[in-house]
Amino acid sequence: MSQATQPISPLRQRMIEDMNLRKLAPKTQDAYIRAVKKLGDYLGHSPHTATKEDLRNFQLFLIGQGTSRITINATVTALRFLFEVTLDRQGVVDKLKTVPVPRKLPIILSREEVSRLLTATVSLKYKAAFSIAYGAGLRISEVLALKLSDVDSKRMTLHVEQGKGRKDRYAMLSPVLLKVLQNWWRQGHAKGLLLDGGWLFPGQNPVNPLSNRQLSRAIRASAVTAEIEKRVTMHLLRHSFATHLLEQKVDIRLIQVLLGHSKLETTTLYAQVATDMLQEVTSPLEILPPAT
Repeated sequence: MSQATQPISPLRQRMIEDMNLRKLAPKTQDAYIRAVKKLGDYLGHSPHTATKEDLRNFQLFLIGQGTSRITINATVTALRFLFEVTLDRQGVVDKLKTVPVPRKLPIILSREEVSRLLTATVSLKYKAAFSIAYGAGLRISEVLALKLSDVDSKRMTLHVEQGKGRKDRYAMLSPVLLKVLQNWWRQGHAKGLLLDGGWLFPGQNPVNPLSNRQLSRAIRASAVTAEIEKRVTMHLLRHSFATHLLEQKVDIRLIQVLLGHSKLETTTLYAQVATDMLQEVTSPLEILPPAT
């Protein structure tokens, strides 16, 4: 006997429809709904009657709970959508304010550390996935979404379909990376893991892709084996890709395209961690004239 599903309130249904009209991603929709529910729990009634002062007090409540700046800003964005789009109450959110988020420089692996990490990875599947993150600068979600047909050995490109921001792009496929992928392809086919037109990195059931958790767990294990003390993640390999390209004097606008960044300022962050570039700069202290 199945349990009766709880009916959706008219307000939630309307908000879901508004989000679908704008084709917001499922994860974004879930986050918006959670934020609105939290407001409703705080108020003790439906949020559609909330006042400016209610929203101001709610934000103070979140701050008092120790809510992170990122979560506060995400909540503000969700509530602005609810009141400005769904409820058409433009002025109610005037007292909701986003808060500045400190921008931290990413930790970068040295080339020697990347080499140790890949050498310590026994599994050809995981080695290939790590090599793509570092050799092509892909996000973990983009790596996991790759299909066999996305590898173009003739044009030496990887097709990234609907990456962040729902944008397609092409990533670089170097000869060394292609060789790593071919090694994995031969083993995967021999073991019956790779389905025709299927995922490049299948999970335990080849019909499904490898999960984010499985890949993250694997890279942490390889980092331990390689005796790397830094907190190694797939995104750290992407950071290292961008930084090492800058140190190779690749134009930053080209790196922006390869990373799929919408804004150049996002890419320029790597200029602050490209230590090889810093070492090439002569300090003005070195060229002071001798005192007379």
